[in-house]
Amino acid sequence: MRASAAILAGGRATRFGGRDKSAIVVDGQTILVRQIAELSALTDDILLVTGEDHPAAALGARLVKDRTANAGPLAGLDAALESARYDSVILLACDMPFPVRELLAYMVTLADDADIVVPLTERGYHPLCAVYTRACAPAVARRLEHRELRMTGLFEDVRVRVVENHELGRFGDTARLLANVNTPAELDELQTLLGHKL
Repeated sequence: MRASAAILAGGRATRFGGRDKSAIVVDGQTILVRQIAELSALTDDILLVTGEDHPAAALGARLVKDRTANAGPLAGLDAALESARYDSVILLACDMPFPVRELLAYMVTLADDADIVVPLTERGYHPLCAVYTRACAPAVARRLEHRELRMTGLFEDVRVRVVENHELGRFGDTARLLANVNTPAELDELQTLLGHKL
């Protein structure tokens, strides 16, 4: 199954002082450059969902804007599903520095029999490193209309395939695979782990 990919970069990053988290350098490379390199191995359709112009266009991503204002990641998913060339969309938060193409490709194969494919670890679900199909679009639109914006709430409306720890472990350490940098403290913690060869 072919898939598009969408990087969500429309957040305000208030916990990171408003910085563009995709431009943060982790392990010698910006998060965005690494993400696009991994996604380019999987698809010829990479979207950057953002509220404004962004340098990613020069890296080969198409810029897409939310159709619903101030509605968080769910609005980003809505825009991605509307603009994607393919029926499945790999959705990534722009603050995840270590996406692994093999894991993402595996999740895309699972979307043959599900509307959402999402990792689940001891930290909970990871809806911003997941695969969504166009079958989710009506439920997304309905939830946006009613301002029910929690991403995991969508799981109640469609078929979900959970990717659990024993599957994730085949692709590496989940602490690295699903790491994100929501705050400066999380970035410091990640840098410390990298120093210990995560």
